[in-house]
Amino acid sequence: MRASRLLSILILLQMRGRLSAEALAREFEVSVRTIYRDVDQLSAAGVPIYAERGRAGGFALLDGYRTKLTGFTSAEANALLLAGIGEAAADLGLGGELAAAQLKLLASLPPDSGASAERVATRFHLDPTAWYSRPESLDILPTLAASVWRERRIKVRYESWKGVVDRTLDPLGLVLKGGAWYLVAAARGQPRTYRVSNIHALETTETPCQRPPRFALARYWTKWAREFEERLLSERATIEISEAGRKLMRDVNPIAAQAIAASQRPSVRAGWVRADIPVEGPDYAARQLLRLGADVQVIAPRALRQAVAAEAKRVAGLYA
Repeated sequence: MRASRLLSILILLQMRGRLSAEALAREFEVSVRTIYRDVDQLSAAGVPIYAERGRAGGFALLDGYRTKLTGFTSAEANALLLAGIGEAAADLGLGGELAAAQLKLLASLPPDSGASAERVATRFHLDPTAWYSRPESLDILPTLAASVWRERRIKVRYESWKGVVDRTLDPLGLVLKGGAWYLVAAARGQPRTYRVSNIHALETTETPCQRPPRFALARYWTKWAREFEERLLSERATIEISEAGRKLMRDVNPIAAQAIAASQRPSVRAGWVRADIPVEGPDYAARQLLRLGADVQVIAPRALRQAVAAEAKRVAGLYA
């Protein structure tokens, strides 16, 4: 564990330049004291690492020093080839570069490791797109990715819930979620999330973008996605659902299916259970629950019962 951390510290310093002990401690979730001990160990091993004091100080490597301890193990190569970003790389305009990189990776491995990694790539394939949907075809994505990579401010025309608006944004990163691309960008210094398919026009400027201090894309996305789901599913409903309905619910609403498994209790009907599930507003929840047909019944709240009844009546009217 410590040897792996020492190598990771070395590679981080090589990639990012000067880093403080506090920043390294946050990165590896250890104490500052542990980082100082690790730096002493690297120095004792002959690594030309030095410290600078002051507000802008930290640890750094002597100019020109580069480690050669970056060889992939067989397991690491297997994991990399299982990354499953082939389609995403093509969307970003990097399909050719990815194929070339994979070939170079296989060529750089020892013979046995290379053969193992190639077997992984030919036997496992990751498809992140949900059933009955297709990946979005976005012509602006390569240009947007270039703006993210070059850290250049952009101007967009974006269709939000409130209508079409013009925005000047600092692009911070791109996220592929369930086959859909999202742009994380700062507006007036605050990170926001934008669905790329809702961007109607894009202009890249030569103004450098301003990244918020200590911004980490993965940490932001995890927090934002969790809060987004909580905002959408802010209401609760009590339902009774059959065994067949429970199976259907796994595809219709996985979160509701988990809630049913956690809160289910007996019903007077054989094979049915009563449970509490998170839902959106009555109108949307009604249409979602009607996908289960007669295998689910809403018990409460009253507004949702009325919404289901009204929607069912409209559907019945179409086939009267």
